[in-house]
Amino acid sequence: MNQPEKVSESGLTDKVTDAKKDLTARIRLKLPWIPESIPDTGNIPTGDMPGDKVTIGPQHIQKANVIFPLLLEMLIPVFDENPFQRAVIVVCGGSGVGKSEIASIISYYLNRLGVGSYTLSGDNYPHRIPEYNDAERLRVFRKSGIDGLISQGLYFEGVQVILKEIQESGNDSNPEWVNKYLWLSVYQGAGREGLRNYLGTTNEIDFNELTGIISQFKNGEGRIFLKRMGREDTELWYDAVDFSSKNVIIIEWTHGNNHNLKGVDIPILLNSTPQETLEHRRSRNRDGATDSPFTTMILELEQEMLVAQAPKAKLILSKNSEILTYNEFLRLMKQEKE
Repeated sequence: MNQPEKVSESGLTDKVTDAKKDLTARIRLKLPWIPESIPDTGNIPTGDMPGDKVTIGPQHIQKANVIFPLLLEMLIPVFDENPFQRAVIVVCGGSGVGKSEIASIISYYLNRLGVGSYTLSGDNYPHRIPEYNDAERLRVFRKSGIDGLISQGLYFEGVQVILKEIQESGNDSNPEWVNKYLWLSVYQGAGREGLRNYLGTTNEIDFNELTGIISQFKNGEGRIFLKRMGREDTELWYDAVDFSSKNVIIIEWTHGNNHNLKGVDIPILLNSTPQETLEHRRSRNRDGATDSPFTTMILELEQEMLVAQAPKAKLILSKNSEILTYNEFLRLMKQEKE
């Protein structure tokens, strides 16, 4: 009767080491990496956000081709350090900068090299569906604004009546109205600060759940339940995803470089401006009010967050597909404000 082969602890270690060598050797053989043609971008698997429409164009391929050879070099030491040869990459930036498209191309290239990759959308991990989260953002802004008026002794009956009318017209975040009502600047300033303390924080996003998924993956878990969030109350469920053949998770997400998200190995920042983000939202027009002063305020605050988090990025890519140093990125941000 044949006995099952017994592998000593040292033998198991040797097998793991050999597997690491095979993976990193496969990558090294492809260096310097030469871009390949993509015959049909429509067949490239994309992220896991329900209902998301991802259309890959030449500009996305161009940017991915700049990022990918540098990324391959960075992955080698990460794979060497992880006992399961696993790494987590983030592609972050403002809405409309091409996160979903570029992450999908990078994932496609990795899979072509035999490095198993999965693209995960961070937009599945707010605490609330989009409609409710938008309502909560507005509530936070208005409550904080009124608190600001009260603290400055500016909230009395006449102001209350006028403010209600301005809120009903959707202009309480419109900076142009400050010229008519000087006290509105106090309201808007306090509201903006309240939003700053909500957007991209643990109050808005379940970073713990996503960090837990990263931890499971990097510790060798083969099957992980991933959240799916649509735009209705009933569109919330979990899928069990097989990661047994995956070496990389690529998270595409505005908040992917946030300090509350733990375990990311290589954050990649795609530079964008609030104006570009607004144009992207107009083209999608999924939630309405894309041109509102409140939406503009949200985009400006998100841009502030992206700039503040930029020092953590391992790669920063400009709109013109150029790799930027952090100082070059700051200079570019300053120029765009002028």
